[in-house]
Order: sequence, then structure tokens, then C-alpha cells
Amino acid sequence: MKTIKIIGAGLAGSESALQLADKGWKVKLFEMRDKKQTPAHKTNLCAELVCSNSLKSTLLSTASGLLKKELSLFDCKLLPLAEKTSVPAGNALAVDRQLFSELVQQKIIEHPNIELINEEITKLDDELTILATGPLSSDSITEELLKIIDDSQLYFFDAIAPVVYTDTINMNTVYSKSRYSDENSDYLNCPFNKDEYLRFVEALNNGEKHEAKEFENDLFQTPMFKFYENCIPIEELARRGVDTLRYGVMRPVGLDDPRTGKRPYAIIQLRIENHNKTTYNLVGCQTMLKYGAQEEIFRLIPGLENAEFARLGSIHRNTYINSPEICNPNLSLKNKSNIFVAGQLSGVEGYIESIFSGLLVANIIDNNLSCLPETTMMGQLWRYLITENKHFLPVNANFGLIPALSEKFGKKDRKSAYSIRAVEDLTNFINSYKREM
Repeated sequence: MKTIKIIGAGLAGSESALQLADKGWKVKLFEMRDKKQTPAHKTNLCAELVCSNSLKSTLLSTASGLLKKELSLFDCKLLPLAEKTSVPAGNALAVDRQLFSELVQQKIIEHPNIELINEEITKLDDELTILATGPLSSDSITEELLKIIDDSQLYFFDAIAPVVYTDTINMNTVYSKSRYSDENSDYLNCPFNKDEYLRFVEALNNGEKHEAKEFENDLFQTPMFKFYENCIPIEELARRGVDTLRYGVMRPVGLDDPRTGKRPYAIIQLRIENHNKTTYNLVGCQTMLKYGAQEEIFRLIPGLENAEFARLGSIHRNTYINSPEICNPNLSLKNKSNIFVAGQLSGVEGYIESIFSGLLVANIIDNNLSCLPETTMMGQLWRYLITENKHFLPVNANFGLIPALSEKFGKKDRKSAYSIRAVEDLTNFINSYKREM
């Protein structure tokens, strides 16, 4: 029986393990939690979702929706588990985090070809290995990786949004509504008038923040924070200008208050966190504010005056490698080709993208997959990771990666056309791929 070691039981590692185990591989899946925790994880469960419970849109006209569809065509293992543990989130796939991780853990433990080992791996040997230690890779494994890839290691900081208890939200202030629709929504909207908004922005600008030195150690040194653009702390956005938030994450367009018929000056949305609807996530409020400042400032949000927090926001180091320089086209390390890199460590950003990466590497290893159609989201994400780029940064699914269409379409129709073409091309590819297996 073919054997493999997988280091890290996050989304990528768990997907790889289930993919390969189903194909007859004997898998040893190593996870250091809970013998050694990270600054962001709360459990020792496989595939724990840290930053948010949302796996983004399911609509085929969105990049995230297209990637989900492509993954399902490729027999993705984790997406069906996410759907089984989903919570209401409109057109998005959001999950009850605890139930999702528990279900993934159960599938892994019960699989006869997988051995889950709670132990930290600190050395990279000559055994066939998938390295999927994620953005919070331990110092020990990072030091070991640096011995192989020299000084090409890069990193940035990522931020997490707070979560509030539902029964502490003022339901007389907030309202349920979908953007551009009169229907009720799975999101709650906290409406700001101009004075409330300006007070909130001022508080964000003046709030006490964590200093860089509190997140540094001897291994990682930097004179400034570097943030991934999609996870910039709300207070950092506020610093860019007084109107930045209300034209961005707090934009009220399409969210007119059904009680007044008027559009608020700004909005913060709350998204359901679990099946029981006992907690809500503050959408777009990822932060590096100190805990005391968070409690004070986020209670300035209309409807959250008396909010109690199930979890406060935080920041953490997010580690990734310069894949185009370090990896072969099959995502193995150039300097140690028995080591394959998957997940956010490889330079993908996002939950679904991490699942994709685990699925991709598993198929590369098992079936020597060498390409995917360039019209597909999966194919273009893969190409991004292995194509020379002097400004390489983590990537998530976006239609900017997809080659242009031969016909001209309006913006909305163009995205749908991208997806229709991608699904057709990937379906044909998979049918041909299976015949060759």
C-alpha cells in the first residue's frame, strides 16, 4: 500500500487526507493541536475555521461559487460536510464551526486508511510528505522549512472579527434585510446616522492597538505590519479617510431601513455564527485593537450598546512561501521534491481556496495530474502559484484570473459566461482524465 505523511489537519490537510485515503493510500495525518496550540485556534479538531464561519457565495456568477462548483465536479470531500453543517446565510455557504470540525474529525478518525496523530512534526525527512501547516505554522517547522528554501519565506498579519451573543443585541435597533431586496435576510443590519458614524470612526482612530513587538519573536522581524488586503483591520481602514468605511465594508447601498424607507448613513452587518443562532459575527470588523478598546468601541455600533462578546477580535501571523520561486510546477519544493506544499502556506488565501489546494496536491500525487483547463478557476489558481511574479501575494478566487471571453457581455452576464465556460471545459477535462486513469 502506498503511504504518505501529511503535516497539518486544517482544511487543506484534511481534504488531502480524505482524497488520498479514498484512493487507497495509507495516510498518517499529523496535527500538533492540542499538545501545542496556536494563538488563534480554540480546539484540537480537524479543519477548524478560525477567522469566520463563511465560505462565501454559492452563486455560480461569483468567483467563489464557481470554485465550489469546480471542486464538486472533482469529488471534493469537505464541501458536502460544510453543506451538512450549514447555517442560514442567504446566498453564502456559512457553517456552524463546531459541528463542521466535529464532522470532519469524525470522517477522518473513522476512515480505515487514516491515522490521526496529535503530535508536532519539527523535521522534514525524505518521506513523501504534504506540508499543510497553514498560516500559523509553528516556529519549529518554519525554521526547518527555511533550511530548505533559504530566505525566501514571506509573511503578513491577518485579523479576526469579534462575535457577539444574540440575546445581547438590541433587536429594536437592528433590522433584517437583504441588499437590493425587500426580503428578510439571514444578516442583521446595524444602521448608523452621520453623527454615530463619525463618532465610531473617531473611536477607531483613537483606540489602543496592539504594537508589533507583541507579535514578534526572534524568527520573524519586521519594522511594520503587512496585512492581506481582504483582511485589513477595520481601524486601519478608518485611518485611510473618514469615508473609507462607508464606501467599503460599511456601505449602506441597497440596505434601506424597511421601517423608515430611508437609507442609513452607514451599516455594519451581523452574520449568524451557528445553528442555534446564539451568536453573530461582526462582518468586516476584523481588528488589532486591544480587548478593552474593542468592548468600548464596538458597543458604539447601533444595536450593540449592551453587547456581550463570545469572542473578541485578534491578529496573528500568517505565513506563506513564495511559491513561484520555491516550488516545482507540481507544487513540490525545488530543493526537496518529496515535500509538497498545500493550503495557505502555498500562497492561496481563503477557506475554499485551501480546500482546493489540498484536493489539487492529492490528485497531483495520486494521478500525476499535470494541468487543468486555463478557463477554470482551479486551473488559474494553480497557474498563479507557479508563475513567476516579483510581487507575489496570497491569492483568492477572482474572475481577474480567467482569460477573456471571445464575445462581449455586460458585467453580470460576463461573470455567468465565465462560469458556464469553465464548468463545461472542466467537465470535458474530467471525463477525459478519468478515461486515462
